[in-house]
Amino acid sequence: MPVKPTSLLGGESVYCINEAQLKEAVRLSEGDTDSAPRLQRLIETIEAECNRNERAALAFTLIQRLRTQTD
Repeated sequence: MPVKPTSLLGGESVYCINEAQLKEAVRLSEGDTDSAPRLQRLIETIEAECNRNERAALAFTLIQRLRTQTD
């Protein structure tokens, strides 16, 4: 019997989101002359190719990598 995948779309919060950082991320992805077009293309591709749970997995994975890796 197949195991049902765990939904990543709700439940208890583990991390809080800093509103100032979120606001800056939105500005960068929607209003920045250099970054916005590139980020919008990536977002459109991801939204077209991934379901909600996969997009949530990607978001969590990116956050985890940002927390643990250095440039």
